[in-house]
Amino acid sequence: MLRYLAAAAFAVALQFATGTVSTAEAKPACVSWSANRIDCFARGTDNAMWHRWWDGAAWGGWESLGGVLTGDVSCTSWAPNRIDCFGRGLDNAMWHKWWDGAAWGGWENLGGILKSDISCTSWSANRIDCFVRGTDNGMWHKWWNGAAWGGWESLGGVLQGAPNCVSWGANRIDCFVKGPLNAMWHRWWDGVAWGGWENLGGILTGDPECVAWSGGRLDCFVRGLDKGLYHTWWAGGGWGAWENLGGKFGGDIECTAWGPNRLDCFVRGQNGAMWHRWWNGAAWGGWENLGGVLLGPPVCTTWSANRIDCFVKGPTNSMWHRWWDGANWGGWENLGGVIK
Repeated sequence: MLRYLAAAAFAVALQFATGTVSTAEAKPACVSWSANRIDCFARGTDNAMWHRWWDGAAWGGWESLGGVLTGDVSCTSWAPNRIDCFGRGLDNAMWHKWWDGAAWGGWENLGGILKSDISCTSWSANRIDCFVRGTDNGMWHKWWNGAAWGGWESLGGVLQGAPNCVSWGANRIDCFVKGPLNAMWHRWWDGVAWGGWENLGGILTGDPECVAWSGGRLDCFVRGLDKGLYHTWWAGGGWGAWENLGGKFGGDIECTAWGPNRLDCFVRGQNGAMWHRWWNGAAWGGWENLGGVLLGPPVCTTWSANRIDCFVKGPTNSMWHRWWDGANWGGWENLGGVIK
């Protein structure tokens, strides 16, 4: 996908109302739009979107941004002091709310009929591309070009889960899904046209997780039949063969890159703790146990070189935080709230 004062007083504020529960494990969405800034969003037990932020000195309190959501939110930032958040509403349409640096805009209905959570990415200022699984199990796309939203377009395919889309440069998007044969399938935009779906193999037991740490570089991670972590990559000349990185875990994978040739992956292990494995540019480090009691998959973000902030739904269904400062891991801190 993040150190400091916990606020627990707000737990009661979210404990009312019921609604449709997503079949996916709940997790927050956290983004960083500048150094020492983090904004986290989660669906509360009232099905509204709640927000908490780190401003470089302290954590702000939880604030309700309203809405009625039926799944996790997806948030992205295309410029300093700009955030765009997307969620699936009661009508299964995609809804959008944004921060423009001064105030939050109201929720707007962007239509569609969604069968999954949303994956949104930005490849330049004032550009957003969102992808979902539709009721036909195909991948659907809607985009903001800086002036208006384009209509929903079908990109076909047969999805067995939510898409995962990333951008490694201007006018470039790569989308990955679990598709037929439980393999990972890939479709890309090169700035002129969409390439066709290609089968990248593997046997997936969950959605893929892909990251880009430089132009023309992609690293994808999946959970295999043995519940281990598997990795394939694109370095500009072809896809590497799947490699087994071991481990045993359940739930989604979270990977982030804080610089060229650096990857950090996080999972929830079979003991319920957060486990970490990293690539330092020369070799993979071994699995390390970062503890905690996870009730959902981790979400991690980075706001500078050698900095990682991870967030999870933990004990009492609140949001918990652990961070790497370049030298050490900080201890788990409870940031309160009640995540649905």
